[in-house]
Amino acid sequence: MDEVDRAIVKHLQQDARQTNRELASKLGIAPSTCLERVRALRERGVITGYHAEISLAALNRHVQALLHVQIRPLSRAVIQDFKAFVAAQPEVISVFVVSGGDDLIVHVAVPSVDGLHAFLMDRLSKRREIVGFRSSVIFQHAHNQVIDPL
Repeated sequence: MDEVDRAIVKHLQQDARQTNRELASKLGIAPSTCLERVRALRERGVITGYHAEISLAALNRHVQALLHVQIRPLSRAVIQDFKAFVAAQPEVISVFVVSGGDDLIVHVAVPSVDGLHAFLMDRLSKRREIVGFRSSVIFQHAHNQVIDPL
């Protein structure tokens, strides 16, 4: 990626709704050049999509938690099956397969602490492959809106 590509990526991360003409103007390049650059970035897999950021609280998801899960037997098939199951749950935001003492970390957002407890007891704990889990309630969360290439 050259400087123009990096600038396009940065500006689109800040505001993906801007028009091609607005983006080109900010970058000081022709709109046709800008459009071709954006298309090329999509084709190369640099830009993978556009999305709207939504308030979890506005969706009645006031409590977030990270669930640290250990599963057995530890095999690709078991991990894939469990990952598919948990990712399909409406409370789940993200699923990470990780190394270390935990096998997966699951990010959930629920209406309340009671909702978290119900999810853990009524759905998660009933899975045979789970040998242990613990939860960490998230008090605050921040993430970078713009990711620069290294």
